[in-house]
This record gives sequence, C-alpha cells and structure tokens, in this order.
Amino acid sequence: MQAIDAHDDLADPGLAVLGRGLPPEAEALIARAGQIRNRVAEAQALLDEAHALAPSHPATLIALYRFHFYGNRLRAARDVGERAIACAAAALGLPADWRRVEADARFRALEPMPRFWLFSLKGYAYLSARLGELDVGRAALARLAVMDPEDKVGHRVIGDVLARMGRDDLGYEDCPDIATALGAAP
Repeated sequence: MQAIDAHDDLADPGLAVLGRGLPPEAEALIARAGQIRNRVAEAQALLDEAHALAPSHPATLIALYRFHFYGNRLRAARDVGERAIACAAAALGLPADWRRVEADARFRALEPMPRFWLFSLKGYAYLSARLGELDVGRAALARLAVMDPEDKVGHRVIGDVLARMGRDDLGYEDCPDIATALGAAP
C-alpha cells in the first residue's frame, strides 16, 4: 500500500473532516484499534499505520487524539492536536502557527474544515491548561476569541474555568453556599 499524498487525501477538505475520503484500509485499522483500545501498544501501532496511510486526513488525527485523550495520555493528545491544527491550516491555506492565523468569514460560517481547526485549537488550549502550561492555554483561548467571537465551539467555558482557578467556589454565582443549598441557616 502506498501512502497518500498530503494533498490527494484532502481533495474535498470539508468532506474529509466528516470522515469521507478515508482509504478503506485506514478505516479498517482505526476500527480494529477501537476494538483493542485497552491493549495500548497494539492499538497505537494500528492507529499509527492508519495515519501513515492517510497522513493529512482529519479522521486519522481525530482517532489518534481520542485514543490518547480518553486513555489519559494528555501530552500525546496535545501533540496530536498540534498536528490537527497544522493539517487544517494547510487545507485552509493558513499559517501553520495558530498564533498567526487571522479571522476570516470561513470561521464564522463554521464549515467543516474551519470548525475542525477551531475544535483542534480548543482541545489544544484545554490540554495545555491541564498540563500546567496556563499561559499557552490562555493564548490559544485568546486566539479562539478572535476566530470565534460568538463562541460557537464553546471555548469560553475553558476560559471561565481558568479564571476561577484558585478561588473557592462557595458563594460563586453558579455555586451557592453549601449551607444555603442544604436549607440550613447561615
């Protein structure tokens, strides 16, 4: 089997995000990896093989991301998120560095590939924060605010969590004092 050229597997980038255009061999490898996901090394090898068959197809990156994310391998998931951002940027003709991407109408329309870019950056922001790289997470969230000012991909909730870090939730507007919530006199 030959690897697919980075541009050939994205003949229609929007459809690729929806899973179309994925070589059947890669699809079968992803399915098999899902069946044996608890055997991490074997599942990882299958996903890596699927990705090698279709290196710029979003479905292989999504499968890798989910595998690592749900396996609590957050650094590996974030690394895949970076690759997904670069993949979407290439398909959209944008700079590979998300910090240099400027807003345009494609992001407001939320077509599949711009949405993939936004969700990939959202995941990257979340994972950066979870990994303790708060400045990186906040910078990614700031870029998301520029790219998606209407918060269509739900990035503000991550910013809200970061803003509340280190504060006691009791008495916060969406977390009333426990004594009041239990009906006891304050």
